[in-house]
Parts: sequence; C-alpha cells; structure tokens
Amino acid sequence: MARYRGPKQRISRRYGAPVFGPHKVLEKRAYPPGQHGPRSRRKLTDYARGLAEKQKLRYCYGLLERQFRRMFELAKARRGNTAETMLQLLETRLDNVAFHLGFALSRSQARQLVNHGHIKVNGRAVNIPSYNVKAGDVVEVRDSARSRQMVARGMESATVRTVPDWLSLNKEAVKASVLRMPTAEEIQSIANVQAIVEFYSR
Repeated sequence: MARYRGPKQRISRRYGAPVFGPHKVLEKRAYPPGQHGPRSRRKLTDYARGLAEKQKLRYCYGLLERQFRRMFELAKARRGNTAETMLQLLETRLDNVAFHLGFALSRSQARQLVNHGHIKVNGRAVNIPSYNVKAGDVVEVRDSARSRQMVARGMESATVRTVPDWLSLNKEAVKASVLRMPTAEEIQSIANVQAIVEFYSR
C-alpha cells in the first residue's frame, strides 16, 4: 500500500508542527520550505485551514486519505462528540499502541512490527495495524528471539517517552494491558480535530 516516503521534515515545516515527532529543524527554520517560505504571509481560508489540520493528523498517524476518511465516518456514526471519538479511534490503533509502549521508535516502525506478526493481542497474533484495542485487552510481543530482539532495541531508545496512563506496561514481560479508553485531555494531538470534523462535514 502506498505510504509517504519523502522528506519528513519538509512536511513538518510545511504545517509548522512536529508531524513526525520533535526535530531541531523547526527551531532553525520556522517557516515553510521553498524560496518564498520566509516571506510567505498568505492568509488562509477556512477550507485551507481545515485541509491543513487534516493533513497534519493524517501524516502523523501514517494513514492514506481513504483510511482517514473512514475513521471520520466511524466516529460520526457513534454516539458522543465526533472529534473526541475520532481521536480515540486513532489512538487505540494497534500500531499506535505499540509505538506508545516503546516497542518501536516511530509509528511507521510500529506498523511494520504489527504487519510482520510480532505483536499479539489477548494471546493471538494480530497483523492488522488498524485493529482497535479495547479496555481489558492485553498487548504483548510474540515469544520469539527475533521479535524480542527487535522490540528490545526500540525500548532501549524510547526511554524518553512516557507510557500513557491508560496503558500499563510490564517491561520485563514485554506485555501491556489496556486499562481504559483514553480521554481527549490525555491525547496530545498536533491538530485541531474539530476543524477536521467541520472540513469533512461541508
């Protein structure tokens, strides 16, 4: 399936946010890429602002437009606040949970771990990155030398990241429990999700 494989920091500079994680480039060049970047003072329309917010969140979670739109439709069909529900659906994706647990250095690497069958949910191997975990689910790394070795490298480098309160991690067993669903306040979104909902509701 097609994924964005271009220069990541160019995207971060384009939207003025750490789309793929913190990077010094945003401190050094806090303006869009291109020769007109430093002088650009174009006023954005409501449509352009909504589109930019959508793209930021889509790139952040590594989804294609069709997948991202499906997340919105699922959130819209459920009861409650659509923006909060959409964030919950994105955060509880298995690849994102593996990233939060420190099993991988990035969401794209976490997606690869899931795709290759290194992650289990409730004792069963799940190779679908978009699988949504639920409260009470147990997420663990497959008990094989190769799987444990790959995750160990990620966990060593991911010590600076804190595991969210809605997840409970046992580092020795390389196993975690989903305590509850995350709240909107706990999800540190880089985008204005309400603007995305309004963009899709046009």
